Parts: sequence; structure tokens; C-alpha cells
Amino acid sequence: MKLRRPRMGGLRTRLVIAFVLVALISTVTATALAYRESRTAVLERTQDAFQTDVRDRVDSVAPDFDMPPDVRALTTFADSVSSGLSGAPLVVTRYHDLVAASDGLADRSRITPELRAEVRSSGRTRFQRVEYRGEPYLVVGTPVRYEDGRDSGLEVFAVTSLLAEEEHTAALLDSVRGGLLPVLGLAALLALLAAGTVLRPVRELGRATRRLAEGDLGSRVEVRGRDELARLAADFNTTADALQTSVDELRDQEARARRFVADVSHELRTPLTAMTMVTTVLDEDAAQLPSDAARAARTVSEETARLARLVEDLMEMSRFDSGAARLDATETDLAGTIRGTLELRGWGDQVVARLPEGVRAVVDRRRVDVAVANLVGNALRHGEPPVTVTLSADADQVTVEVTDRGPGLPPDALSQVFDRFYKADSARARSEGSGLGTAIALENARLHGGTIEAANRPAERGGGAVFTLRLPRHRPGPDPRSPDGPGSGGPGTATIGGTR
Repeated sequence: MKLRRPRMGGLRTRLVIAFVLVALISTVTATALAYRESRTAVLERTQDAFQTDVRDRVDSVAPDFDMPPDVRALTTFADSVSSGLSGAPLVVTRYHDLVAASDGLADRSRITPELRAEVRSSGRTRFQRVEYRGEPYLVVGTPVRYEDGRDSGLEVFAVTSLLAEEEHTAALLDSVRGGLLPVLGLAALLALLAAGTVLRPVRELGRATRRLAEGDLGSRVEVRGRDELARLAADFNTTADALQTSVDELRDQEARARRFVADVSHELRTPLTAMTMVTTVLDEDAAQLPSDAARAARTVSEETARLARLVEDLMEMSRFDSGAARLDATETDLAGTIRGTLELRGWGDQVVARLPEGVRAVVDRRRVDVAVANLVGNALRHGEPPVTVTLSADADQVTVEVTDRGPGLPPDALSQVFDRFYKADSARARSEGSGLGTAIALENARLHGGTIEAANRPAERGGGAVFTLRLPRHRPGPDPRSPDGPGSGGPGTATIGGTR
């Protein structure tokens, strides 16, 4: 099974993106705060300095000013204040309804009614920042008082441009913005370095896990440091050790069980041979024995024969499990082989055989006979006629299909029908079969590099079970799990290598 790649990329990509986003947010936030603070500081310094200059200049000019003034005197007063201020800003003087300015053509709308009202009501110096024709301006208004503190009614307003200050803060913002890309690049580089440091043990752990999943139980990772990843690596090694110990124990138990079955089966052959000889004699003399004795003799003969078949099947399975099973593969006429299988067991009249001539394949004739006999025998015993055997072939594969018209296999039996000692009908626990026939048939097919499939035919097509034996037409290639090829048994041999 292939793992689907995540849409956001790997962990390295996500770490780099996270680092860059954090750096971007931090840089933008810091830039915004720095711009705001620097702009506020520049403007406060400018407005404080300008207010101080305006008050000082007014205080220096006012003692020589005669009250009450006329428009000419107000204009002179405005010119005197403006000339003494840096940059010669616009100065507007007001005395009740009389208004004069240092620049008679200048637009006086920059002095808002709100500022005039604030200066008049508070009796103190006030300022206001305004925007005029897209440019920022600072307007400072201050009242002029007599030496005894009485209000003279004279008000002075000075207007100066803040464009230089705005340009200064804008230049600061541009310089900070220009450093944004290098900061992000540095953040990405640091993220790559950090990701490499963090992900290196993760990648090693991933490789070790894949090797462990592929069967390399000795796969381990090196534990570095004392952080969380080091503890994870140590936990992985502990788990792998426990798994290897459990698997070794299971393999040892399985090997002992296989040896036990093989030894028991082998030891039973000698007494079974003697028992078979005795039961043969009893069968021959059964007609001359009393009815009860004859029945007992026949029962002993049948059970002995059944036990002998079971022992042979167990020995055959032990050969498969131990890897000792071999193929004696030769080029064979499959139609003749299958026809011989049916005739040898007396099934020629019970089976519909569709066996085209000329179908040849490199197979072990005896093992094909065993597999086909098992499938046909099961169909005859547990299915309903007609039982059909169909042979077909293409360039690379031959197929033998055995069908019947019985009730078919229960749904839960389809996945277990090739299991050892499995019987679809529990009521047949004492039937002729041992429950190993289909398992042996499947192992013989796998030994050839083929397989057997079980299915049910749809009811609209007549129903019944369908067993399909598929075999390659040519000699199976080397088993990749064996250093010397199939079975390591020399020319013309092959083994399943413990496949189940």
C-alpha cells in the first residue's frame, strides 16, 4: 500500500513555512510598531519645538505692539513673527474682526474654526495637525496677553508644513521594508537548518520502521542526546527488541511444531503399513466372518485407510512448510493428464470434460494430478451434477476451471476454504476428507508459481461453486527468497519457500 502524499508537503516544508510566517508576522508587526513610534516621536518633537518657537517669537514682538491695532499693524505684527521663525511659515493674526497674514495670498482655511475656538476658550497655546491638498501641516495658535495677565483679544496662528517629517518617517519605513526580504530569507535558511536537525532522527526512525515492516527484525536506530526524539528512538529500539524476541519465540515454536508433526507422521507410517496389511487380509476374509465381525473389520479397514491418508497429507504439508517440497517439472500434455486423473479415479462418466488437445505446459504431472483430483472430488462430493472441468490456455498461462451446480460455498467459507483442516460444513467433521485437500492443492499450485481461486457462480447462470487453477505455461522463475533459485534443489526443482 502506498501512502498518499499530504497536500501541504512534508514536515520539512511545513516547518519552513511556519518559520517564514512567524518571521513575516514578527517583521511586519515590528515594522508597524517602529513606524508608528518613530512617526509619533518625530511629530511630537516638531510640534513641541514649533510651539516653543512661536510663543517665544510672539513674546519678543508683542511688547512693541500698540493696542488697539488696525489691519496695517496686524500685518506688520504677522510679518515680524513669521520672519523670526525657521522657514518663514504663514502667520495669521486676529483681533476681534480684524484679520491679517504674513502672506496675503495664502489660503487661511488651514486654520480651522475648532482650533480658533479652542484657543479663545482655553486662553492657552493649542495646536492641530491638518491635511491640505494632500500635504500635512501643523497649525499652532496662541493668545497674546498683557503683562498683568489680562486677555488682549489678539490671537496669533502659525502654519508650518510637516512634509519633511512625513518624508523622514516614510524613508524609515522604506528602509525597514527593504530589509524584509533578507530577514525572510534568513528565517527560511534557519528553518531549513532547524528542520534538518529535527528531521534527521525522524527520517532515520522512518527508515528503521520501514525495514522492520519489511522483515528486518534487527533494524535499530542510534540514540543521540536526551531530548524527546532520543526517548522516541529508545522506545523504538525497546519495541523492536521485544518484537524480535516474540517473533523468534514464535518461529521456534512453529519449527518445533513442524518437526513434531513430521516426526509423528513418519513414526506412524510403519505401524500404519502393518495395520493396512492386516486390514487388507480382514477385507478379503470379511465375507466368511459373522456379520458383526465383518462389519467391525470393514470399519477398521476404512478408518485405517482414512488414517493413512491423513498421515500422508500431514507429511506432505510438513514438506511444504519445511521447504523440502520439489517440482519434477517436465513438458506435459495437460489434456491427457487431466483425462488420466478422471479415468484413474473412475470419474470419467460423472464429469463433463472440455479438454482441447495441444495444451502443453512445463509442470509436475503428479502435483497437477493431486490438485485437479482434489477440486473434482470436492465438487462431486459436495456439489451437484453436472460437474464440469474446462481447460484453456493463453501464451503465458493455463487455466483449469472446475464447476458444479450445487448450492455453492457460504460467503464466510470463500476466504477460508483453503485453510488447513477447514470444513465448510461442521456437520461433516467425520467425512472422508481430512480438511487438508484444498490446502495441499493450493500449495501445489503455488509451488508452480500459480494459484487457485474459489468463487460462486451467479444464480442467473445456474449457481454452484467455481474453483479456478491457474498455472504458468513455462518453468517458474527463481524464488527471490532463495539464494539458489526455486527450492535450491538443482535443475528441474522448485520450492514454495514457506509461502501461505
